[in-house]
Amino acid sequence: MRTIAVLATCFTVTAAAVVASAAMAPTATAHDAPVHAPANPALATVAPALGLYTDEVLFGRVWADAALSLRDRSLLTVAALVARSEDEGLSEYIDIALENGVTAAEVSETLTHLAFYAGWPNAMMGAKAAAPVFQAHGVALADLPAADPADMLPLHQAAEGLRRSFGEARLGGVDPQAAGDTAEGLLLHLWRRPALAPRDRSLVTVAALVSTGRVDRLPFHLSRAIDDGLTKDEATAALAHLAFYAGWPNVLSAMPVAEAVFASRGE
Repeated sequence: MRTIAVLATCFTVTAAAVVASAAMAPTATAHDAPVHAPANPALATVAPALGLYTDEVLFGRVWADAALSLRDRSLLTVAALVARSEDEGLSEYIDIALENGVTAAEVSETLTHLAFYAGWPNAMMGAKAAAPVFQAHGVALADLPAADPADMLPLHQAAEGLRRSFGEARLGGVDPQAAGDTAEGLLLHLWRRPALAPRDRSLVTVAALVSTGRVDRLPFHLSRAIDDGLTKDEATAALAHLAFYAGWPNVLSAMPVAEAVFASRGE
């Protein structure tokens, strides 16, 4: 148990390092309804230490920390697993997401969004994992986002103009057609689809970028997430959560980038 306490302390200190201030934030209260780890009988006979860390640290402390809602933690986890092409436990985590208030429409739209940010095969894998969960929850086609919704969100002119310029600066000199497809398909249409709130769409994008080590794209998307309502404390908690699903190296690489974003915004 002393090892568990040391690891938990390390988790708290490392997460706090993302914040511009060096002071450690007070520990948040725990969620009232605990989330339990997906069953994995192999842990008892193969890696009992991993089982202990899973129960005591990941689900006993990380998931229980009310610095981030269970709904947000569920979205982050599903996005991280899909982005990393990890189907182990994905169906169980999609089920956890539905139990924690993520709607089937939001799961569906998250998979559509991640096709652009993590690749089509990964999104297809996510759809395959979601299918039996949706069936078990009685999800009908009418519960899912329209393929071509009529009520698109209004265009955020300033943010989309900056995004388009950034994308074309990276792509236009190599393949103008690719830059055009990105601007029209991904930027103008995908981000205006209404089935995910702008904050949630930014959150799953940040999760995908961190999980795949693409910190070069993180400054814009993290800043946009904050513009869309994600607080600095929530962003810090999100990075700490992702450390357990995307790996500490990816999150440690993202931390100085996040710190620079916070500093540039005066957070």
